[in-house]
Amino acid sequence: MTITTPAAGSRILFIDSYDSFTYNLAALCRKSIPGCSVHILKNDNLSIGELCPYLDHFSALVVGPGPGSPDKDSDVGLVRDIWRLADDHLLPVFGVCLGLQSFAMEFGAKLHRLNVVKHGQVSTIHHNGMDIFAGVGDVAAVRYHSLHVSVDGCDDIEALAWADDGEENGKVVMAAKHRSKPFWAVQYHPESVRTERGGEGVLRNFWQLAMAWTRKQRRAVRPWNAAAERLMGSPWPSPQPPRMLLPGLSTTVTARTVEAHGITPTDVCERLGVCNDSMDFVLLDSAAQPGRFSIVGCLTKSSTKITHYVGDDHVNLCESGTMRSETLGASTIWDWLADFMRSRRAEGGVRDVPFWGGLIGFLSYELGTETLTPCTPHGVEDASGRNPDVNLVFIERSIVIDTVSGKVYIQTLLPNDEAWLQETSALVKDCPSRPESRRTSPAKRRKKSASTSPPVVALPDREQYISRIREAKEYLFSGDSYELCLTAPTHISVPKAVRGAPEHSSSWELYKVLRTRNPAPHSAYIRLHPSTLLSSSPERFLSYSRPPQSTCQLRPIKGTVRKAPGITRAVAEEALAGSVKEVAENLMIVDLIRHDLHGVVGEDVEVKQFCKVEEYKTVWQLVSVVEGKLPSGEHGPREMDLGWEVLRRSLPPGSMTGAPKKRSVEILRTLEDHPRGIYSGVFGYWDVGGGGDWSVTIRSCFKHDSSATSAHSVASTDSSTRAASATEQWTLGAGGAITALSDPEAEWEEMIVKVESVIRAFGEVEFS
Repeated sequence: MTITTPAAGSRILFIDSYDSFTYNLAALCRKSIPGCSVHILKNDNLSIGELCPYLDHFSALVVGPGPGSPDKDSDVGLVRDIWRLADDHLLPVFGVCLGLQSFAMEFGAKLHRLNVVKHGQVSTIHHNGMDIFAGVGDVAAVRYHSLHVSVDGCDDIEALAWADDGEENGKVVMAAKHRSKPFWAVQYHPESVRTERGGEGVLRNFWQLAMAWTRKQRRAVRPWNAAAERLMGSPWPSPQPPRMLLPGLSTTVTARTVEAHGITPTDVCERLGVCNDSMDFVLLDSAAQPGRFSIVGCLTKSSTKITHYVGDDHVNLCESGTMRSETLGASTIWDWLADFMRSRRAEGGVRDVPFWGGLIGFLSYELGTETLTPCTPHGVEDASGRNPDVNLVFIERSIVIDTVSGKVYIQTLLPNDEAWLQETSALVKDCPSRPESRRTSPAKRRKKSASTSPPVVALPDREQYISRIREAKEYLFSGDSYELCLTAPTHISVPKAVRGAPEHSSSWELYKVLRTRNPAPHSAYIRLHPSTLLSSSPERFLSYSRPPQSTCQLRPIKGTVRKAPGITRAVAEEALAGSVKEVAENLMIVDLIRHDLHGVVGEDVEVKQFCKVEEYKTVWQLVSVVEGKLPSGEHGPREMDLGWEVLRRSLPPGSMTGAPKKRSVEILRTLEDHPRGIYSGVFGYWDVGGGGDWSVTIRSCFKHDSSATSAHSVASTDSSTRAASATEQWTLGAGGAITALSDPEAEWEEMIVKVESVIRAFGEVEFS
């Protein structure tokens, strides 16, 4: 029987090498060693000289995983010095992955590359049931490594476990210990969601061994004090004080419900004037199952529009055609937006309606990378000619269509707005009564007004893209990343069908064709000048429910099979859930997302669904579901910002970068020649009641209206102020997750298939 040594009050120091699974391992420590406190320190924050005087405040130390190689100082930082601690500073250490490699090399092991890389794959771990594996039983563990160590001839190191890779790699060391010092380490990832019986039990055994060594050495652990707190900071998860909520400022939502079976979002939008291209317009459209609610923003001239560019020290606001700027000062754009929404909170709307009013728009990929690892976008010195990185509008009037119940909700945040509610209710009731014969199909409309010159498509350079895939794979083999989502832009030059006609919007017609040919649960038409975004995204990124008891949910998609004759559910499940490559890609993102959620909410994170094949309108997809929420004692004002903080900490989407995220983003900057902009960022809403829903910007295209003389005009109807350009320049991004198992030619073909799913909306095209 295992005797548990009390851990209450014990402190563990966690050395983080900028990994994307760190908080998962910290949560495992807390679960395995109940009552302990975990302090997380980056491997380059302190020198060993600065750290040593404070080591006796800790009962043990964990050296976490990370990208790179153990023989590079820039990758391991002070980790190498941990194994060289003098006896008077010595304490028990547990290493994981890079931690094991660094430990073993310090005592004479040789570093090698695996012949066949193991990223996100599960292996049987063979052990003798002793030491850290005492009483653990059979272990199946997830591996994320391309490097490994050989301990043959190392007198100071004893191997404790291994994986037998057969002809691929032979026997690979999976765990080891020092024969005299209190050092233990594993090569696999005990914190992964798919590791079975090699996580909690192994950490618990390490703690028992560590405490036994501590008693034998008579090592005393000093009480925590103010000096240690100043240097090391608060333990994880550290409670965050809520921002101040001003009393008495909550707005009341006024709503009317209309029964309107058969109504479509496109009907409503056209009745509201979406065809006037000079007006801003927003539609979040559930164009296919499992989507349910479609949201139409009813903008006014006074609607507040917010734009911001990465690198700027200010935010731009436009109301009633008047532009002004506010300096961010010491705040970030994220803090500014949180303050903006906090002063506009509302209550009293229909509970089951997800959106009562609030911010709608998009956030760019570069906004996410700026938070993660700041860098000026490729070759961009100013904002001219590029889309804003933040482009949002505050919606006070909205129409929400429930495609399941047939109910339509007309809502306003404005006081004394009864006249608009009645007028809009009548408009909605009239929409379904329009005879079907009066509805011209999008394809026919485009054909009728189409220019004689077809759109011209400029695809990425095939040889260059394949060359970049090979470069990406070299980073995977060297241990710098487990997966890299490599992308490239395709450009489409479209002759304007009708010039000088504000009642006609070629972008709206284009969206309707895209919606028809590639229906998706997270479709969108977002026209916030100077940007227009058309989306048929299949992937929800993050949703968060309203307080109280707010829950954050992420739904990563990795693995897609297009529907076709003979592609049954059984065939799709074999191709997706039965594929080592597809499951490994999904697993890596699931583990990364768990880390992102743990970093905000603490320990309460759960994988609700792992690699389930879901049926969509045109595809079968491999989908996982991860949820997190605050501890019960922290519900309250902090929940108003919870989802927004998760969004900030989770961008850019891991499914669009790879893992570890920080290093992967840095590598992708060297492999991609252009900023991604709107592509692979997110679009969606933040509701005034505290909820939100954001989707990944994929299967989408966008343009920048460089001819606009007033890019921030909300409802200008003066078409003469816009120079008539001969063509519209559309951009769409596409790519794929590059793994060690990727075939460059196949990855190119997959990317082209994704591009074609959007290009089809442009009709007959020419390739340049």
